[in-house]
Amino acid sequence: MGERRRNNGVSINPKPVQRPGIPLWFGASADAALRRAAKLGDGWMGAGSSSVDDFKQQLPKLRAMLNEQGRDPFAFPIAKRVYVAIDNDSDRAERRLKEWFGAYYGVDTMASRVSIWGPERVVAERLEEIADAGAETMLLNPVFDLAEHQAALAETCGLTPRAG
Repeated sequence: MGERRRNNGVSINPKPVQRPGIPLWFGASADAALRRAAKLGDGWMGAGSSSVDDFKQQLPKLRAMLNEQGRDPFAFPIAKRVYVAIDNDSDRAERRLKEWFGAYYGVDTMASRVSIWGPERVVAERLEEIADAGAETMLLNPVFDLAEHQAALAETCGLTPRAG
């Protein structure tokens, strides 16, 4: 663990607009981290390193922990980070995801476990599955051909891409 420092008499500006402060979200999968999210958090994001099935198993645990804390489990914001690749050639999309995961994380097999890929229809169905499981928000994370993915994801999700 790194060094900790206390800076007395130091101010930080600008102050958050939100009161009492900025929302504190946790991205976690371990039970201890889910407990911290339930106790201290203002929201939870299923980690990008967790699969859709992992997310489906973690969410009921989190909701039970929120209930134990006296918090409304269905008023607590839920999100999921999703690695995604839209490509009509599913094999090529998976191969490119594996290349990126191997280079970035050093574990190319992680790509097949935690990502969704394939034609727009397949990706849309998997995103819908995540929403049906309880994700109100998704952080869609393409890792290659970013401009093309932005346009394809905007179309898949019924959005208009931002200019610039």
